[in-house]
Amino acid sequence: MSQNRAFKPLHIAVLTLSDRHTEATDGSGALLAERLTTAGHILHERALLPHAIDAIHHQLRQWIDSSPVQVILTTGGTGLHAHNVTPEAAEPLFDKRIDGFSALFHTLSYQNIGTSTLSSRATAGITREKVLIFCLPGSENACADGWDMILQTQLDARHRPCNLTGLVRQASKGPEA
Repeated sequence: MSQNRAFKPLHIAVLTLSDRHTEATDGSGALLAERLTTAGHILHERALLPHAIDAIHHQLRQWIDSSPVQVILTTGGTGLHAHNVTPEAAEPLFDKRIDGFSALFHTLSYQNIGTSTLSSRATAGITREKVLIFCLPGSENACADGWDMILQTQLDARHRPCNLTGLVRQASKGPEA
């Protein structure tokens, strides 16, 4: 961390994708919300939707188009079962994929769950509106690993030699920023 740089809180939205959880039982969404606010970021909104491409895409697009959201974290729907459609809903919004996120996530995940990491399609990208989207698996452990070992530092402007904060739009401006 560089003490010469100031911490810049980001506006972050959390979207949980699940057909069985409710807001009361959404452990992974709660974990991400707690971690990001503890780190000093602003929780813009938290939502929970079923596995439905159109609904997921609509919620992501709404946050991108009409809010100060700079980062969106999704949890759930990255597996290989037919109902897991988060990457299909999110990736069309990417202007550029962040391939290193998936590679690093799988490398770190392998340390905890071995070859079971193959069943995750964790992905990330940045939209043309300069909003970062990270799609994490639905388990609390996967979300903790993703935040603690990757996102916490990459969403902190003080992290050196580089981080992703300089890529996002300004929070006070609209999507054209």
